[in-house]
Amino acid sequence: MSLFLRLIFFALINLVLVFTGFPVVKKKKILLGWGMFVIGLMAVYLLFQYQNPVIKMLAIIATTFTAMKIIVVLMEYRDKPVKLNFKQWAAFAGGWVGMRAQPFETLGGDPLSGARQMVMFGISRLLIGGLVILAAREIVLLPLSIGLIHIVVSVLLLVGFSLILHFGLLSISAGMWRYSGANTYLLFRQPAKATSLTEFWGKRWNLAFSEMTSIAIFRPLRGKVGHATALMLAFIFSGILHELALSLPVNHGYGLPTLYFITQGGLVLLEKVLKNKGGNFLQNKLVAHAWVFFWVVVPAPLLFHAEFIKQIIWPMAGLKF
Repeated sequence: MSLFLRLIFFALINLVLVFTGFPVVKKKKILLGWGMFVIGLMAVYLLFQYQNPVIKMLAIIATTFTAMKIIVVLMEYRDKPVKLNFKQWAAFAGGWVGMRAQPFETLGGDPLSGARQMVMFGISRLLIGGLVILAAREIVLLPLSIGLIHIVVSVLLLVGFSLILHFGLLSISAGMWRYSGANTYLLFRQPAKATSLTEFWGKRWNLAFSEMTSIAIFRPLRGKVGHATALMLAFIFSGILHELALSLPVNHGYGLPTLYFITQGGLVLLEKVLKNKGGNFLQNKLVAHAWVFFWVVVPAPLLFHAEFIKQIIWPMAGLKF
């Protein structure tokens, strides 16, 4: 089967998830929603199993977000009526990365303030990210040791692609939806200002994932297994989703992203324990920023493991590792 046909089937799978997901959320069929998540991902994986890792990764990520929209809406509206009409649901499920559906209840209304600023912010980060990637491509040509080049270029590429996607395209998307009346928001909110890992993961970095794990895992389980266990399960679930996105496409590094998020979850709990005992060492902002930077960045090779860098990040920049 040609790649073109596979892409058509991929689009059909996601369209089926969107169209069939609407009656599922309306009828509050939670188990069916989880079943659609599993079946949809399995179908896309089998479809792209032997394809280029970059294409496989993008297909898995896109389908994960589409399928998870069904689950988060089911959980978010389980005790109240679903106010979304089909147009609002389809826009949320297929056109927005965030995981809170309420902003799309106002889709179709008057344009909201802040739209232009978000779009301009996104464009600026898009351009900066492109320049960072161009710089990385030039560094490859320098007469430096291969090991040093691999480290420097890999870091620059990760930063560049993050600026383009996380701070660029997603910010533009948030702004454009606000023009249409949806109360969307920045999903990455000045993460460098975080003074604790709790703040970093909960309020500043990738709110789509924190919303997803909170709505689908943490909140439903908190009353059953306790706050600490529910929090760890939410971080583990985040790790599993990152396995699908970062390990499965390259068929290497299994367990490393999950270990990264288990570490982060444990450290978040440690922060809470120390704060409750009155020994909050994060009151000093310099110490707090150093603490966050160290624990987010130093274990990062667990998350962005070597084969992911080699098979996906470098090829996306047109480079050979």
